Amino acid sequence: MEEFEHKFRQSMRTKVLLLDKIMGYIVKRKGKQIRPMFVFLTARAARPEPATGDPLPEACFRGAALIELLHTATLVHDDVVDESNYRRGFFSINALWKNKIAVLVGDYLLSRGLLLALENDDFDLLKIVSNAVRELSEGELLQIEKARKLDITEDVYFDIIRQKTASLIASCTAVGAASVGADKEAIERARLFGEKVGIAFQIKDDLFDYGTAEIGKPVGIDIKEKKMTLPLIYALQQASWLEKRKVIFNVKNNDGHRDRVQQVIEFVKKSGGLDYAIATMKRYRDEALAILHTFPESPSRTSLEELINYTIEREK
Repeated sequence: MEEFEHKFRQSMRTKVLLLDKIMGYIVKRKGKQIRPMFVFLTARAARPEPATGDPLPEACFRGAALIELLHTATLVHDDVVDESNYRRGFFSINALWKNKIAVLVGDYLLSRGLLLALENDDFDLLKIVSNAVRELSEGELLQIEKARKLDITEDVYFDIIRQKTASLIASCTAVGAASVGADKEAIERARLFGEKVGIAFQIKDDLFDYGTAEIGKPVGIDIKEKKMTLPLIYALQQASWLEKRKVIFNVKNNDGHRDRVQQVIEFVKKSGGLDYAIATMKRYRDEALAILHTFPESPSRTSLEELINYTIEREK
């Protein structure tokens, strides 16, 4: 990870002073670095001939940097779209340098990622990551389209989170396997493993909306933003027509009113929405672990197991 951080900083260097300052700010406020961890651990676990002490190939570091560059570009643009002034407790780029600069910075990050892959002929890695960015955009737009009517079914919800969240983790695990020369079948297994982890990860995030633990987003924020998540979708499926109508009215017209948001939270808890979501999350985790166990036993495979359990047992 230390080696990656150094290489990642180098890949963001620029002669434009303003841009260099912003790149430094982006690197400084990075999160838990879970994505590069998935790349490196999967690379070691999926190696055709695993050798514990051998260094990972340069392609592996480039793949991790490519994902971080393209993902950071989408986050910078997201903050502009959402008119958000904060990300992970830091000021967003658009809050500090305004929208115009934030959009251009997002474009710069995108082009840095593309050039990094093209200059090194990493076409297979570029294909994996570009597909993930396409899925991400489609998932966001599908969610916006459905949020207007609040008519999201469970199937549509899974489509959205598979594209919005799971595609990114899946690209990390697929890039990890591809960067060490794994065959097509092993890359697809790694990708599917990442997808299942990503879905479990997103359900965990949705559950935070109903909890009391202090996390990155305030409790009830999804409801305030009229986002239909699994606990609420399931609870509405169990409700009578009249109750359903009342709850949807509260979601549509909450205007940030704490009492209306609280009523929705209570309704979901009472209807078994949380228990259902927890059981579903654990099912996806178990499916991910089953795929992971098709790879040879190794310290990296054990670390991946621990990383999965961390992501769904975390309190923030």
